[in-house]
Amino acid sequence: MEPTAEVLHLPEGYRDQPQTITLTWDEVRGKLEAAHSYWLATTRPDGRPHVVPVDGLWVEDRFYFSGGEQTVHIRNLREDGRAGVHLEDAKAAVIVEGRAALVRLEPGRAARVEAADREKYGYGAFTPEAWELTPVRVLAWNWLPQDATRFTWT
Repeated sequence: MEPTAEVLHLPEGYRDQPQTITLTWDEVRGKLEAAHSYWLATTRPDGRPHVVPVDGLWVEDRFYFSGGEQTVHIRNLREDGRAGVHLEDAKAAVIVEGRAALVRLEPGRAARVEAADREKYGYGAFTPEAWELTPVRVLAWNWLPQDATRFTWT
């Protein structure tokens, strides 16, 4: 299902003229697919934030990643699946907010995720289980504030 795009309303002082353009989901999806590294944000059980760079894959509008069982981000996600992912470019930002869970991928999707992993990183190492972040909201822009866009799924 495609998300709905709308102007991202910014606090007073960010723009002096009304915004008339929004980004397309195809453009933002392309950036998510093409990125080599991502920043993953999770919350520790005591409420402190944790941010870590991770390898990952954007496949069929889901973010797939992994980590050792004792890594802070995986321990955090086992307690609270809310997470954020953003790309490295702060000027042309893409920020994904959603929920992450360890899932067993159906065979067709597992094959597509493994193929994407092999193409991007040369591994093809995903097992039928992977961490999957399902987006709820994505914020993106190329030229803040002119094209700041919010994408939401209903």
